[in-house]
Amino acid sequence: MHRERGFTLIEVMLALSLGALVVLAAHRIFTGVVDGVERMDAARADLDRAMNARRWLTATVGSLAVGDQDGPFVGKPDQVAFGSWQLTLEGWLTRRRVALGAANGRFVAVAPQGDPLVLADSVRDVQFDYLLDPGENATWVREWISPVSAPLAIRVRVTRGCGRGERGCVDTLLLIVGPRG
Repeated sequence: MHRERGFTLIEVMLALSLGALVVLAAHRIFTGVVDGVERMDAARADLDRAMNARRWLTATVGSLAVGDQDGPFVGKPDQVAFGSWQLTLEGWLTRRRVALGAANGRFVAVAPQGDPLVLADSVRDVQFDYLLDPGENATWVREWISPVSAPLAIRVRVTRGCGRGERGCVDTLLLIVGPRG
């Protein structure tokens, strides 16, 4: 008697189950890699925007201009406004009035001719201090009241939420006023 050899139903079901487990494991690994790449791209974009904002702030405060054309330097504890040399789309420098402060949970720069420039997101508070005198015993003031001069430097404290009920993280920026200020 000759018997034909084949697979039993149990062997076929076992092979299909093992194949499904391999496909499921490969899918999880692939989606984990894709999610990691997306998170890294988002973090890189956030870091690029933060560094561009700092470069813009440094250049703007570094070219601060005090004079009749742009109005006086106005420094308050929660906002600052001044004239500055700004690069236009055509590549020219032009004097424009700029205001810095918090608005709608963001740290923004506002110019009269355009939309607000978002410098940081998820901001709880922005505070400014102004350097009156240089040196070892430097004097910082909370408000600048001279209409004909500007401070030597501006200290910006940006408070953000850090998560899970924490009080917040504070980023401190020291911006040196340039030779035109």
